[in-house]
Amino acid sequence: MKLIGFSLTKADLEKKSDNFKDLKISTGIDISDLKEVESDMFSSKDEILAVKFQYTINYEKDIAFLKFYGNVILSVDSKQAREALNEWKEKKLPEEFRLAVFNTIFRKASIKALQIEEEFNLPPHIPLPTFKSLEKKK
Repeated sequence: MKLIGFSLTKADLEKKSDNFKDLKISTGIDISDLKEVESDMFSSKDEILAVKFQYTINYEKDIAFLKFYGNVILSVDSKQAREALNEWKEKKLPEEFRLAVFNTIFRKASIKALQIEEEFNLPPHIPLPTFKSLEKKK
């Protein structure tokens, strides 16, 4: 599976409070559509699939939320594409395919989310690396 394109189509953010005491942050990804894309732009023997998604970050206790809506375009081998499209008829996805799509969405959308969280003075939704002092033990 190869990533061909990633685009955001809409972003919603609402910050209701600056009280981050006992803050809990949850994230979620929902796939709303999966379809095959017919295009002459891509010269590949693989199938081209478009995945429509929603990525949500919720700052619990009604503090804030951030939602991204977008599309992921993937080049997928024919067998995997047929399997995914067949399972999608029941609104399910093969586990390996689902994990690859979710990881792609999470990686790409999280970068945008971190930028927006900084601008709106919200805590990052994922832990960022930090430096720590090295204390010598005697």
